[in-house]
Amino acid sequence: TIFSTHWLMAWMGLEINTLAVIPMMTYPNNMRNTESAIKYFLMQATASMIIMFAIIYNSWMTNQWTLFQVSDNLAITLMTLALAMKLGLAPFHFWVPEVTQGIPLMSGMILLTWQKIAPTSIMFQISPSMNMNILITLAILSTMLGGWGGLNQTHLRKILAYSSIAHMGWMTIIVMINPSLTILNLIIYIITTLTTFLSLNFTSMTKINMLSNTWNKSTSITIILLLTLLSLGGLPPLTGFMPKWLIIQELATTNNITIATLLALSALLNLFFYMRLIYVSTLTIFPSNNSSKFQWFHQPTK
Repeated sequence: TIFSTHWLMAWMGLEINTLAVIPMMTYPNNMRNTESAIKYFLMQATASMIIMFAIIYNSWMTNQWTLFQVSDNLAITLMTLALAMKLGLAPFHFWVPEVTQGIPLMSGMILLTWQKIAPTSIMFQISPSMNMNILITLAILSTMLGGWGGLNQTHLRKILAYSSIAHMGWMTIIVMINPSLTILNLIIYIITTLTTFLSLNFTSMTKINMLSNTWNKSTSITIILLLTLLSLGGLPPLTGFMPKWLIIQELATTNNITIATLLALSALLNLFFYMRLIYVSTLTIFPSNNSSKFQWFHQPTK
């Protein structure tokens, strides 16, 4: 999808990507995994059909199949909404927490990182002809709902899913003004999310209350988790702050001060629930004085 210039090839890439990830989501085979995979498949298939309709309508109106030239207004609107469904942008975000919660940590990691690359690349390529008002609406809704949704969650996968929705909002807002910042944000988001998921998988953590035992299992993982969560929240001087700073600077340069303020305030909501995770995992001590409980004294099994 990234390297195609013909619409049909880009669409085929999206379809293959969707179908190839479903067996990974259903392993190990149980009811919850299967339910999540079906939800994911239905959402992605719907979005793909809308994209296919927009492609055919665009080619009918303009007589060309090139990825970079989507000149018809209806086609570009449909395309934007379908990509928002694929990426899980609000108001099409409801499937993201549900699907992420129902599958294992490693499948969730693929869903929230690798699966974002193909739709973002299409958005990047068609960004010059997109409608700014639709993008602003999607982005502000995503950052707000991504922050609010994560506040009352106790499952780590759901929290990371809402975090993903918020980050997608940041990427969407800047895609028309400065598309290279979208790519920078995506790369940093993928690296930090991979680190978080791998740390949680290493210690087998799925809920907030389990995090209080992290320091007992591995002290190095505790420190990594602390720094990665702060970076995901966008706290200076960590790397996650860089794309937020550059995006706010770019929005201020183009006189979108109100939007920049709203985004900055919604980022505080995200930072709040990351701080909850950090407080539980690194600032509280598991109630035990027995030194034999320290697992990092012994050879790890994983």
